[in-house]
Amino acid sequence: CTHAEGSMLGSLEFCTGKLGARLILVLGHTHCGAVYGATNAYMAAKKSGTGSVESALEGLLLDLAPVAEKAAVEMPHHSAGDIAAYAVRVNVFHTIDFLL
Repeated sequence: CTHAEGSMLGSLEFCTGKLGARLILVLGHTHCGAVYGATNAYMAAKKSGTGSVESALEGLLLDLAPVAEKAAVEMPHHSAGDIAAYAVRVNVFHTIDFLL
């Protein structure tokens, strides 16, 4: 898993194992900058035909590319903003699937 996913799993293992938490709640929020950035980066890479990473931030955003891609496929002919808004919801379910 990626560094971010490993950090998330480690935190959840601590909460459930050491602190005894019995419920994990996965939330998303509107106008999530990470998901919007990832969607914009995905759309730009798709349009230009390149997937090169020029910065650490772009590398992190590429980790969310599957979320952006799924949202784009499920919402063809929509604006990038609409796709990014939908990608927030897709990301919640993507995270739940990852945790299960």
